[in-house]
Formats: sequence, C-alpha cells, structure tokens
Amino acid sequence: MTDTTALESLSIGRPDPLPIPDGANDEVRAIVEGIYGDGIIARKGAFSRQWTVDMAEDIYRAFHEALARPRGAVGRGRRRYYVEIHPEQLRGFVDLVDHPWVRQVCEAILGSDYQIVELGFDIPFPGATDQPWHRDFRMPEATKTEKRLTSLAFNLTAIDTVEEMGPFEIAPGTQFDLSPEFDHEMFPPKSMWSRYEGLAQRKYPKMGDISARSALTIHHGTKNVSESPRPVLVLGVDAPGAGNAEHHDMAVTRAYYDALPERVQQHLVCPIADELTPITQKHDIEGLMMGEA
Repeated sequence: MTDTTALESLSIGRPDPLPIPDGANDEVRAIVEGIYGDGIIARKGAFSRQWTVDMAEDIYRAFHEALARPRGAVGRGRRRYYVEIHPEQLRGFVDLVDHPWVRQVCEAILGSDYQIVELGFDIPFPGATDQPWHRDFRMPEATKTEKRLTSLAFNLTAIDTVEEMGPFEIAPGTQFDLSPEFDHEMFPPKSMWSRYEGLAQRKYPKMGDISARSALTIHHGTKNVSESPRPVLVLGVDAPGAGNAEHHDMAVTRAYYDALPERVQQHLVCPIADELTPITQKHDIEGLMMGEA
C-alpha cells in the first residue's frame, strides 16, 4: 500500500498567491479561496423549490426522449446515466446562467469572457453502485504548468438528498493531484484510494441549492440503496481556450438566441441552428461505463 506522505506528494500544489482579481470584494475572495482550496463551494437556496420541480420535470422528459434513440443516454456505471441537452429543453436555463452568484463565480475563476459549454444531467437510479474515484477529464496543460483552473461544473439537485440515495462524495483539495499512475490521467489506482477515502466529504444538497466545483477535484457517486432516483443537473463553463466545447453538441435556434439577454448571448459558444437535432451522446467517460445497466 502507498503511504500517506507519498500520496500527498502527488499534488502539484496550489498557486501562491491565489489568482484573486484586483479589487475583489470579500465574496469574490471567498469564491477563489474555495475553488482553489477545497475545490467546491455552494450557495444554499439559490432557487425556489417550485423552480426546481420544473427543472426535475424537464430532466425526466429529456431522459425518456433520450432513451428512445440510440446513444441518447450514456452509462456512467451500473444504473447511472448521463444525458446532454439543449438549453431550450430547460425552462429555467436563463434563470440558471444569469443568476448573480453563477455569474460572479464564473467571472472570479474563469474571467469575464467565460464560455457556457455544457448542459446535461446525471441520474443514479436505485441499485446504482459506487463509482471509482475519478476526475471528469485530464488535467489541462494550463493547470499543470500555471496552476490555473480553466473550467467549472455547477450542479443542482432535483431532489432533497439523503444518505440512502447515494450522495456525491468529493475529496477536497485534490484538484491539483497529478500522478503517472492515474489511468487516462483521470482515475487514481486503488493503491491510492486511501488518500481520497481519508479526505472524503459527502454532500446532501436540498432542492434549490447549487454548487460549483473544479471538475478536476477527485470525486465519485456512491451506492443508491433507496427507492428513488437522484437526478442532478450539470452546467459546464470554460475559460476561453479550455477546449471542452468540442466534446459537447448543445445548440440553440436563432429565435431562442435572439430572445436571450445580451449578457447571456455573449457567453454562449454553441452553434445557432435552424432546427435542433437530438443529441447523440459523445461525452463518454470510459472508466465509468463498466457495469452499466
């Protein structure tokens, strides 16, 4: 077994000083310290419960539509699915991306020219098993060489989370872990899991809560032994040049785009289409697909 000191030495360390914007107020400073520190922050009660009920309805509608076509949904483990959707499939899309806290977090971490690149959801159903510890994609070169974080994942639960539902578990401070032993630079080997198990924190968000995290922070989903699915909306945002948009296929129609507030338009980098085409999922995470239902 790898000893704890060796495991901790795998981290490349946070930048010093932290990249806090000039003239930042206390809230912005706390955002940067949180994302570069634990790797995850949250805002409780950002949305109403009714807004979240509408979000859940849109998620389930999109999920059933996705199941009806080839590769409309992809497995993320046994009884777990991921579906990417178009903004027009979510009634509250503008409320979400134009929320003051969401805008503030994006600007503080990614800069004023941040790019909205992904909208989708994960659903672990009853019977979902533990995922392996992982990050969502390889560590970008900007993080390796400059210790700069170039993407954010926002998550919103569609249900009040309890222990039996298989809550999200994260190992704070591990967004800068780097080892040649990581499979695809994403999956630490089991010999290193003691590091993440020792740091692990389970999250129990309620309807209306929103979190923001570095997708590089090591995390996993846990067993759902309840009788309820646990849908979670995902919003992915990049700094310019981060490159994650090429892995996603969301689009908007011209009429929808033209009706958006300008401050939302300027952050959308997806195509503007005459007609929306159902998305064929291509954001596979191979190491999570084993044992899919």
